[in-house]
Amino acid sequence: MITRLLVANRGEIARRVFRTCRALGVSTVAVFSDADSGAPHAREADLAVRLPGAHPAETYLAVDRIIEACRVSGADAVHPGYGFLSENAAFARAVLDAGLTWVGPPPEAIEAMGSKIAAKRLMAEAGVPVLPSLDLAAPGEFPLLVKASAGGGGRGMRIVRHAGELAAEVESARREAQAAFGDGAVFAEPLLEAARHVEVQVLADGHGTVWALGERECSVQRRHQKVVEECPSPGISERTRELLCAAAVRAARRIGYVGAGTVEFLVKGERVAFLEMNTRLQVEHPVTELVFGVDLVRLQLEVAEGAALPPEPPAPRGHAIEVRLYAEDAAYVPQTGVLRRFEVPGDVRVDSGVESGSQVSPHYDAMLAKIVAHGGTRAEAARKLAASLRGARLHGLTTNRGLLLEIVTDPAFLAGETNTAFLSPGGPLSSPSSPPAGDSGLPALAAALAMAAAHRRDAPVLAGLPGGWRNVRSQPARARFEEADVVYDPLPAGVTVVSARPEEVVLEHDGLRRTFQVARYDGDERVYVDSPMGAAVLTPVPLLPEPVEHVAPGSLLAPMPGSVLRVEVAAGDTVARGQPVLVLEAMKMEHRIAAPAGGVVSDVRVEQGQQVEAGAVLAIIQEETT
Repeated sequence: MITRLLVANRGEIARRVFRTCRALGVSTVAVFSDADSGAPHAREADLAVRLPGAHPAETYLAVDRIIEACRVSGADAVHPGYGFLSENAAFARAVLDAGLTWVGPPPEAIEAMGSKIAAKRLMAEAGVPVLPSLDLAAPGEFPLLVKASAGGGGRGMRIVRHAGELAAEVESARREAQAAFGDGAVFAEPLLEAARHVEVQVLADGHGTVWALGERECSVQRRHQKVVEECPSPGISERTRELLCAAAVRAARRIGYVGAGTVEFLVKGERVAFLEMNTRLQVEHPVTELVFGVDLVRLQLEVAEGAALPPEPPAPRGHAIEVRLYAEDAAYVPQTGVLRRFEVPGDVRVDSGVESGSQVSPHYDAMLAKIVAHGGTRAEAARKLAASLRGARLHGLTTNRGLLLEIVTDPAFLAGETNTAFLSPGGPLSSPSSPPAGDSGLPALAAALAMAAAHRRDAPVLAGLPGGWRNVRSQPARARFEEADVVYDPLPAGVTVVSARPEEVVLEHDGLRRTFQVARYDGDERVYVDSPMGAAVLTPVPLLPEPVEHVAPGSLLAPMPGSVLRVEVAAGDTVARGQPVLVLEAMKMEHRIAAPAGGVVSDVRVEQGQQVEAGAVLAIIQEETT
């Protein structure tokens, strides 16, 4: 029996495993880097062990440090979570060699699937349909997809449409794969465009039973990373479903699999092609849990203790949809800083690695949480999810909440018409929608009234007088924000103030009454307004602005904190519009900084290996004049 479990991971998945452990009475151990010293997962475990440093290579990827953490904490079992060392056969062996229980598949099974190149050969031998592998030097066809052999999650993956791009994209994929997985091996295969990405959850015990717990569709992706997942898939036939599940069971049996794993496929019409097998628990496992009524983490622990599964899996019930909430802007650039408020309402499951006040660092993935809705039908699950996203209060960081809400309310999504090009140029949501017209000034008006109420509350004298009161008024009371300029006394025509407090304003406009929740935080000048109209963030314009540092025309600014991975130009070089100038590494991904216009590089302000903050000047390009 497992008595004390160390989770060799961080954030959301560590908290998820701890939750099941608490229900089973299993003691828990967290590991944390210096960047995660205040993280919820480090606080929630019974014991926590520091891994000095912040970079993954010296913390969550350091096998010897994690084995030592097991020793000092007295852990007798290790759960790897997902990512980091979860699919590292050497780590699994080190855990077993230390006399500990490994909550995962045998190292040999991890090895068999750890190299996607070798895995494709094994799957072909087992009768699982696969795509052909292409020669990286002379592929013979385009477009193609370059993929990391040792990992997934979109890292080390590049689409190549023309031969001239191949060498640079392969090299970039290799660097990213090496940084993320410690293995820079990549391979190429034909790009099956506009296909569905469908995966099958398998669970096997050590006694010969293998379950296929249905399929999940993960087609809605950005940068090859999943954004929305659901169970079951809305767009495959029963015949295809049976083919996928049978192929997944064959794959698991072929490698002697034990534990939870996922077999991924591309599906286009009736054509099915094996992608990879993930020898770990997937990020999106909650949708399977809700539909099949199981706790996959509990089943992992029981299988690791030697328990046998029942002969058949439980029957599915209803439909579940999950969205991944990321700290990122509309261009998918990761955001860092303090998450001032994190509140997600409604009849949904929230698996999060953060809470109100959490610090989001540049060292790790930008995912904040998974929000999952289950319903008797797909439409019911989508409606619950949309209501939860609308009502969420997310302050301090820009998130992809707006995109997620657009997806789950989009007619094409609701009709089940999804594929891997859903968010690509030409797809249903290739560009964000325009903000709604109409009452766009009401959130700013509510913010102005809340600020006036706060000024009255905090006034040292004459607090009973209305804000901005004058014996003889010479001009209306006005609040200026960078996003709007609003007069709040006199009120706009048709608007009545029902109540106005610093935290809440109730307005009636043309017969409709709305409540606006208003928040401000120390150290953050912005005003956050949440209402049935949506979320608004407003930045007050100071009466006496501080002098600002002027940035030279043509300056390329860092979109996020990160490390300069590579500088591709020098002062005096001529560059074309869109040409890469340098590459930043942040949150385990490479981010290319391209020239916004053609011109001459007049200055390069950074060098390889340098850490930069968001907004730092990286280079200056003097634009060409005609």
